[in-house]
Amino acid sequence: MALASRPIAIEFVSSQPTTLGIEVELFLVDDRTRQLSNSATAVLEALGPMHLAGGSAKVKHELYEHTIEIVTDVCTTVAEARADLVSTYARLREVAGSLGLRLISSGTHPTSDWRCAQPTRDPRYLSQVEHVQWIARRAQICSAHFHVGVDDGDKAIALVNSLMFYHPVFLALTASSPYYERDDTGLASCRTSVLEAMPTAGFPHLLAGWVEFARMHDSLLASGTIAGIRDIWWDIRPHPEFGTVELRMCDSPSTLAEVTAVAALVQCLVRYVDDAIGSGARVVTPPRWILRQNKWLAARYGLDAVILTDEHGGRHAVRDIVPALLEDLQPVAATLGCSEDLARVARVLEHGASYERQRRVVEGGATLEDVVDALATELETDTPTGTERRS
Repeated sequence: MALASRPIAIEFVSSQPTTLGIEVELFLVDDRTRQLSNSATAVLEALGPMHLAGGSAKVKHELYEHTIEIVTDVCTTVAEARADLVSTYARLREVAGSLGLRLISSGTHPTSDWRCAQPTRDPRYLSQVEHVQWIARRAQICSAHFHVGVDDGDKAIALVNSLMFYHPVFLALTASSPYYERDDTGLASCRTSVLEAMPTAGFPHLLAGWVEFARMHDSLLASGTIAGIRDIWWDIRPHPEFGTVELRMCDSPSTLAEVTAVAALVQCLVRYVDDAIGSGARVVTPPRWILRQNKWLAARYGLDAVILTDEHGGRHAVRDIVPALLEDLQPVAATLGCSEDLARVARVLEHGASYERQRRVVEGGATLEDVVDALATELETDTPTGTERRS
């Protein structure tokens, strides 16, 4: 296929720094069978229109009919984003309940069979499934995405490069997909491996600045490889239309409290690195081989991962990195007004991440259907199952 004769320009639309937006994907579950329910269209019709300030949908379809996504407006604080999410979820839960459905937030559904899934009847989604085939058909996964406003395209690329170092921290804290088609995968986040098989997914390319990103994007667009920025499924990507850096490596956390705790960590960390860039500090991106190994370790071991921290064999446990990182970010959190939200990150270390809590249910003699019930209850009560840690 010939490339277009003229370049297709893509510009980064500047936005207010550290503004925040959150997207959370949720599974629809039949309350009787605990299986995924292809009911998104019915739910959205019963829900009626719910719009963001800009006019787009606040609750919308995802790739498959068993998944639904809730989106916040552009917020200035984590507290504002939390109130937005809670309000939308409450209304969605009410409507889903009237249809015999419950909602769960996790990277995978523990027992789902991808052969039973129905693609959403939307041209874009149908085209994706047709193009990617089996890889897309088995992608029965949910994630949470966090947008933070940035005022410059070159800075957005620098932030993407730098934030990759923290990838394993975000993945370990949110890992919620130990089970896939009734199997314990042995991973904390099997969603990570499923998604990584998708074209243009995984690590972002290490780019020098916005011009290089625009050149890559325009080349892919002109060749027909992608239809737009939404087809670049990197773990972290610049979103030029929104003027944000978007972190996409997280499994869907199982409670909204965990969602907003991670949102606080994202907002503070972006501000922290942004300030470092603004002060002229040299922001170092570790070699790609370190980043890739750390991603695997976090997906495999979650919070128990011992990741590489330098090129000389230095290693630190994620469980030790998180408290130190929270301490470094406390002054930023105070400035942004999210100290309480950031403090909730430490509670994940206390009660365990979702993958740990799910396995504890099974280790206690329960079934995977009971895991589904536990996930639904966690989301409904905004409270993790149990408080004890495994020894």
